Amino acid sequence: MLETLKQWDRDLFIYLNSLGFEHFDSFWIYVTQIESWTPLFVFFFILIFYYYKWKKGPTVAFFLLLTFGITIFFTGFVKDYVARLRPNNVEALGELIRILQKPTNYSFFSGHASSSFAITTFMVLVLRKFTNWIYLAYIWPLIFVMSRIYVGVHYPSDIFVGALVGTLFAFFFYFLCKKALAHKRLIDNS
Repeated sequence: MLETLKQWDRDLFIYLNSLGFEHFDSFWIYVTQIESWTPLFVFFFILIFYYYKWKKGPTVAFFLLLTFGITIFFTGFVKDYVARLRPNNVEALGELIRILQKPTNYSFFSGHASSSFAITTFMVLVLRKFTNWIYLAYIWPLIFVMSRIYVGVHYPSDIFVGALVGTLFAFFFYFLCKKALAHKRLIDNS
């Protein structure tokens, strides 16, 4: 059963990776770099302080950073423990796929997926009561994770599990953030 799932994962990766066109390579290489999204991160912090003001904004920003930091730490730990080779490092796939990047660390699960879904889900949870437009933020992780298959460095299962883990961490830290904000409100009202 596990071998069948691995084969499906490999076959789906090869298929999705093969859909790439050389004409779009520079776009996907650009969007797969975390630095390319810096304006979005700045915008997220602006939104936090716009809606939560300076009284609660620092608490929400702290929990956003905590969500990101713990997600990245956990992802790195799992990658080292599982030690799954990235597709670009598997010799048998070398002739079958397009490789636009060649990272040498491990594949399972995607740090791009876990961190982007953690950040976005946290932002959606903390801002959904203020604006429905925040749901559009999910465009970022979707493009971000698709780029990882396009450039040849992650299997679909890496992406799926990373997105799931990031989402779960976001819900957990959102819960803690709500508790902290409620506690802060009690102290302020005392």
